[in-house]
Amino acid sequence: MQRIEELTEVGDRYFDGLADKFSRSLYQAPRGELRLAMLDYLLPQMLDLSQQPVLDVGGGLGQQAAWFAQRGHDVTLTEPSADMLNYAQAWHAESTELPPESITYVQAPLQRLNCELTGPWSLITCHAVLEWLGDPRAAMASLAALLAPGGQLSLMVFNRDALRFSNAMKGNLEKVLSDRLEGQGRRQRLTPISPVTHRQVVQWSADNHLTIEAVAGIRVFQDYLFHPPANEAERETLLTLEKQYCRQDPHWRLGRYLLYTLTKPETSE
Repeated sequence: MQRIEELTEVGDRYFDGLADKFSRSLYQAPRGELRLAMLDYLLPQMLDLSQQPVLDVGGGLGQQAAWFAQRGHDVTLTEPSADMLNYAQAWHAESTELPPESITYVQAPLQRLNCELTGPWSLITCHAVLEWLGDPRAAMASLAALLAPGGQLSLMVFNRDALRFSNAMKGNLEKVLSDRLEGQGRRQRLTPISPVTHRQVVQWSADNHLTIEAVAGIRVFQDYLFHPPANEAERETLLTLEKQYCRQDPHWRLGRYLLYTLTKPETSE
């Protein structure tokens, strides 16, 4: 059995040895299906899309890169895990819906992208990455440096406040009271090591002269249901409910993920 890597020297979590688990647990399960459905619904609303090149940072199994490529964008998918990158390449190669050579693959962590790639980029996506890094605040600065003046950053983070609330609902009251919410990055556990709050995103955006143009919650209700949808009709009803409230205050604040559109001023200060 392949050894599963844990934390790197700088405290980041890569996912060598976990590609199949990710595919099974996150994307072939109702929560993953809903996450992708909500991104399909929200991204055209929250981004100005004009078939511009896309830098997909920490692109994982390649779902988001495929979404953009199918819509006419040339995509550079970066991912530090060789296993995840190989999985994405193999899946994309089998797809009949992707334009040939529309996706370029780069094995590199976020922290090295300024050295590995020629930028800046007018559109960057970084979905579910910061929460797996030892220093998400520094990662935000790296993303801002990669972004072109006037460019858009689509950022999605695992919501620490939602994690706190769900733990309270499960009865983990001592854990919540002591705010011990982070995962340890060990073995096959998939609790993020650095869950992020909205307050942090607001502060880090300001620190890097980025403007929050839009925000939405992903999986606002699903993770709190006592009884998951039992059939297709109930799943469709849940999706309709998620779409209705994902951008309404206060509901978006308890989404399991928070999705942002950040922009960089035309003239950087």
